[in-house]
Amino acid sequence: MGTLIENLNGKQKSAILLITLGPEISSNVMKSLKEEEIEKLTMEIANQRKVSQELKDEIISDFYDLCLARDYMSTGGIDYAREILEKALGAERAVNIINRLTSSLQIRPFDCIRTADPSQLLNFIQNEHPQTLALIVAYMPPDKASMILSSLSPEIQSDVVKRIATMDRTSPDVIRDVERILERKLASMATQDFTTAGGLESVVELINRVDRTTERTILENLEVQDPELAEEIKKRMFVFEDIVMLDDRSLQMVLREVETKDLGLALKGVSEEVSNKVFKNMSKRASEMLREEIEFMGPVRIRDVEESQQKVVNVIRRLEDSGEIVISRGKGDEVIA
Repeated sequence: MGTLIENLNGKQKSAILLITLGPEISSNVMKSLKEEEIEKLTMEIANQRKVSQELKDEIISDFYDLCLARDYMSTGGIDYAREILEKALGAERAVNIINRLTSSLQIRPFDCIRTADPSQLLNFIQNEHPQTLALIVAYMPPDKASMILSSLSPEIQSDVVKRIATMDRTSPDVIRDVERILERKLASMATQDFTTAGGLESVVELINRVDRTTERTILENLEVQDPELAEEIKKRMFVFEDIVMLDDRSLQMVLREVETKDLGLALKGVSEEVSNKVFKNMSKRASEMLREEIEFMGPVRIRDVEESQQKVVNVIRRLEDSGEIVISRGKGDEVIA
């Protein structure tokens, strides 16, 4: 790699990359970033003066190499990526790219297990201790983790969910011990830093992806074992923005149960996709009145917005529990017309 970018940090490289990509592409990239990341990058972009074409070319080349390496990793793991890159770029450059990826992107433990077929993996891990199962499931992609969870016995399901919800930071030594039992080849891939997995958000995403029957079973068991945890999970399971997943008929039923003032507050500051979904399912007059209500509302407290959104979510969950509306959650929740 050329010498121009050797003294630049990751934030500076990212800023120059966005400048090079242009405003249209960069704005789409920004949409997927956290607010804090956007602020830092925006500040760094503002601090950049004239960027030479040579530096832009090196940044693009560097970014391409990293993307290529990450793609190789997802295809065949770190060893495969290193072998391919060595052939293409030389040993020194390949090692440099791999090291940067594993440190900056924090390659997660259980890489091979997370990419395995869930049905085969289930046979491999179903007799493990619930704490071991919780650790493995917490590091798996949500879609595969939900398939594993749905296939476990009801008693084990709630136990695993409870352990994931209370999981915080796991020592790399513990991770390595579990990895050695499950897959010796993974021992060298564990990061040296403490890694974070589990927690309530992880559980919510997981339960939101299982079928309704599994969801009910898990929550009913948790209500007995840990009522506070069960209530906290239920509060977070369906967020207001998820109303875009409702069919028109269901959303119309929900809107009939919500007061105009609460709906106006709930829509304050949401995405255009969400607001358009709501307006589309109202009469023209009601929609115009609601738009006026929002427009003349002025500044509002975030807490008030969140409370109104929660009222709408509570209506949705009540109608779903009574069977009046259906929220599709994936496999096992297909609707028969």
